[in-house]
Amino acid sequence: MQARDIKTAQDALALAEARQLTHVKVAVTDIDGVLRGKYLSREKFASTLEGGLSMCNVVLGWDSQDQLYDNVEYTGWHTAYPDAQVRLLPHTTRDLPFEPAAGGDMLFVLGEFSGEAEQICPRGLLRRVLERARTMGFDAFGALEYEFFMFDETPESVRAKGYRDLRTWTPGAFGYSVLRSSVHAGFYRELIELCETMDMPIEGLHTETGPGVLEAALAVDEVGAMADKAILFKTFVKVLAQKHGLMATFMAKWSHEYPGQSGHIHLSLRHRHDNRSAFYDASQAHGMSQAQRHFMAGVQRLLPEMMAMYAQTVNSYSRLVPGYWAPLDATWGVENRTTALRLVPGSDKSQRVEVRIGSADANPYLALAAALASGLEGIEQGWEPGPMVVGNAYTQQFPAALALPNTLSDAALRLRGSDTARRLFGAAFVDHYAATREWEDRQFRRHVTDWELARYFEII
Repeated sequence: MQARDIKTAQDALALAEARQLTHVKVAVTDIDGVLRGKYLSREKFASTLEGGLSMCNVVLGWDSQDQLYDNVEYTGWHTAYPDAQVRLLPHTTRDLPFEPAAGGDMLFVLGEFSGEAEQICPRGLLRRVLERARTMGFDAFGALEYEFFMFDETPESVRAKGYRDLRTWTPGAFGYSVLRSSVHAGFYRELIELCETMDMPIEGLHTETGPGVLEAALAVDEVGAMADKAILFKTFVKVLAQKHGLMATFMAKWSHEYPGQSGHIHLSLRHRHDNRSAFYDASQAHGMSQAQRHFMAGVQRLLPEMMAMYAQTVNSYSRLVPGYWAPLDATWGVENRTTALRLVPGSDKSQRVEVRIGSADANPYLALAAALASGLEGIEQGWEPGPMVVGNAYTQQFPAALALPNTLSDAALRLRGSDTARRLFGAAFVDHYAATREWEDRQFRRHVTDWELARYFEII
């Protein structure tokens, strides 16, 4: 049996025993989409597969820098930080090729929070949205495209430099470069092989426009599996890079001199009863079925309210400026890369919607949950999309209702005040997540930036 053949707790334990593993690595995602985990002894692993794992609920109560939120109800000093329960998910088991053991590679298993914490668990949220899709008669499929910059730096060197004057992995702008990928073929090969081994295969990999920037398109899968693959991809690309003395960043925009880094979401639905595409209708313009039209209308209408789930950091909004391949309004068009939603015409197999608003720093569970839940709402309500955009959306004016929040603070406020978000995701999640984004914004506003110093120090 191989790691990706595991379906049950018994399978997972049997493989750990067959490989003579003394320990297994397990992890859950926090609110920011960062994997948090630990090693478990084989004996402890066996007991947690049956009875669950206890993990301090601070994992849902701190930010990406391990600073404690001071404005959430679920966890905090007022709760004395008790344990939260985590269920391990045997079907997510993977080989961990970086950590060979005596009888074979270390095993890596994902989990999700259960009990009270399940209400705000990012993975649990997406699972509930997928259950809604199945109840409506659909299976949801998705693929994510990630742009990320590579640097000839280490965690120590970037800190020593104060994150200034960083050396990119390669110089200059050279999109789709055969030269760059050939010169660095060893790293590309290792990345592709790693993604195959860990079952997060890359469908396409190339340089993007900018020094040291790559784009990887993950192969389509069921949406829940895609979210797992996305969070593993973001984590282990960083691991591989650092093992080569390099660094990879998925922050939305690391320099004002270059375009931001996106995390584009491709989505489609299939009818459960006969596996036909719910989005493709050859008799309609652009092959767009009624269900796809309503789905796109749902994503479009709710995008301003859900923006905090697609763009979760202060830095995310630095990407959303005119002329940098990022949409500014909740617009849609056919094969139009200046709109927030891109209808991709195709066939029963390929007809889909691309949600282009997402940034690379987004938690994939939350971004996928927002897009899928919004689209399903559009189908249920029978909503119609606004007029299709033709040409450059950046130079056109749109109704105020389509304007997207342009700061994290505004986005958090819109989410908190959304009755639809509360109905789709639950008040516990909305209040907790909105509070964490408000916290993130407050941390930023406490600091003085280099831009402010250069602009105001002498002149004002």
